[in-house]
Amino acid sequence: MTEGISWTLLVLLAALLVAAAVCDLRKREIPHWIVIPVALLAPVFWWSIGLAVWPEMAIQLGVATIVFGLFAGAFALGWMGGGDVKLLTALVLWLPPAAVLVLIVIMSFAGGVLTLATVASHRIRKLSGAVEVPYGVAIAFAGIWLIGQRFLNHFG
Repeated sequence: MTEGISWTLLVLLAALLVAAAVCDLRKREIPHWIVIPVALLAPVFWWSIGLAVWPEMAIQLGVATIVFGLFAGAFALGWMGGGDVKLLTALVLWLPPAAVLVLIVIMSFAGGVLTLATVASHRIRKLSGAVEVPYGVAIAFAGIWLIGQRFLNHFG
């Protein structure tokens, strides 16, 4: 029973990540109506996969707090938007601690490609002003990649 719930929650998470990417592409904003459910459904997911309150759930919260702190610094330096930091932190709540580093690596590579494409598009279209990279797309891509691994990688 709880396995079906966990798979359903992962599909819902993937749908929310797609919605975040689409919103970020269109408006360069990730709305709260996406980020809040991502964060609030994580404890339901923890229950569905049988995480213990101590120490496993506490570790999940600790890792998310560390990620928030690090990427809030990137926000303070103007390298990321606030919605990106909130989405990333909420997504990290869903992942085992070992997968967080994988998420960040995939997100960074996808973000680099996205940045190059965005800058190129900005220059080709001869737009003025600062380039705004929809980094939520890279976060969503990395999250969906990791969710897909649960479905596709039966050996890991």
